[in-house]
Amino acid sequence: MSLAYVCLHVGFKLGLPDGRWPLSAAALRPAARLLPMVCGITLCLASVAAAASPPSSSSSAAAGTEAGPSRFSADRLQRLDDFLAKATDARGYLGAVSLVVADDRVVQSQAYGYRDLSRSLPMQRDSIFRIYSMTKTVTTVAVLMLMEEGKLNLDDPVEKYLPEFSGMQVFAGGTADLPELRPANRKLTVHQLLTHSAGFATGGKGIEQATKLLERADLHGSADLEEFSRRLSKIPLAAEPGTVFRYDGTQMEVAARIVEVVSGQRFDDFLQQRIFDPLRLADTGFSVPAEKRGRIVDITVMGADGKLRLDAGPSATRPGERLNPYPSGAGGLYSTAPDFMRLCRMLLDGGALDGVRILDRKTVERMMANQLTFLNPPVTQFSDAEGFGLGGSVLLDPAGKGRLGPAGQFGWSGAASTYFSIDPKQRMISILLLQHLPNDAANDLPRISTRFYNLVHQALLP
Repeated sequence: MSLAYVCLHVGFKLGLPDGRWPLSAAALRPAARLLPMVCGITLCLASVAAAASPPSSSSSAAAGTEAGPSRFSADRLQRLDDFLAKATDARGYLGAVSLVVADDRVVQSQAYGYRDLSRSLPMQRDSIFRIYSMTKTVTTVAVLMLMEEGKLNLDDPVEKYLPEFSGMQVFAGGTADLPELRPANRKLTVHQLLTHSAGFATGGKGIEQATKLLERADLHGSADLEEFSRRLSKIPLAAEPGTVFRYDGTQMEVAARIVEVVSGQRFDDFLQQRIFDPLRLADTGFSVPAEKRGRIVDITVMGADGKLRLDAGPSATRPGERLNPYPSGAGGLYSTAPDFMRLCRMLLDGGALDGVRILDRKTVERMMANQLTFLNPPVTQFSDAEGFGLGGSVLLDPAGKGRLGPAGQFGWSGAASTYFSIDPKQRMISILLLQHLPNDAANDLPRISTRFYNLVHQALLP
């Protein structure tokens, strides 16, 4: 609306006591005489208001989206805001970004604290985070896209695409130096890779010797996914395929390698061309361009003295570079809250966003359904209240997990305190991004994702 139109409209309103819109030239004349004065007043008031207003707060909606659905309580959303502000004060996390969307409308969007250890650079809503294991959800989407195109089936044996995985052996006893092996009774399948039930020796009680063999292979030193898969295929399994859920990244690296073989593209090129570009994820990738690296958040750990310090790993000392030599399908991506929200919106909306279809609705429904029905109980190693879908956990028992909201919520997290949850029943997405590697020491920062999710659900009106 132009300023002239505003002045004219206000002049008419002032010219008529009852606020009626004048219909005749005669009726317009008194108002027209007031027009110059009204426009002057309007401009003056606008200038005063602009001077008195503080800088725009990042708690408003993201650009181009409407904020604040009426089914949320403003007072309770303020509790969420207060909680995150306190969690990122001088004694807490460096900073955080939260983003909540319901019915495709932004409910809450805020940046808190700082993105650097010296607490001199304010966090921004488009700050860039290492999302680590949230990468697994993206990798799963890539595999499911190829499944829909008829290029693979989830029940296919892995050796169909990666022959090196034929004739796998299982660790049956002995030590890492003198292992006792037996042939596996089952073949590895693509579905087992996506559900973390392939049987790889990924650490944990009772499989220490088998895990030593895996560690000696130095998988993370592989130059590419082909080498990673070749090294892994020579290591005996710790369990029969399809018999136990044991979460780890090795399985998703093999899934990423299958994407390369089936598509004929490098994994990072496939994601860029088939997912990131179509969904307009402008700040998501395996590395960060030099001109954007100032937006990367410092990654911290808690020191023995109770003070945060920079992590000593390469992702902290060389922010923006690849987290692995290869494009890791298990944990290699950088992203932002707005970017990852678009991926989540695609899933919540049944596989499509803004006219771009990535997956079929039925595929997304399968993705968000518990896949661990071959186990009794059908839950993860982490919680008796959670199952696992394809690329993320599925909430089975909210009370058992200490979570509000309905069963069926789907989501996952990253090692450096990044979290997302999709609630299909409430049509709501909640994202919380921090950048801290927990060490579970007594003086470490508290985990806050459950409290965050619960405050979001508490803000829903009855």
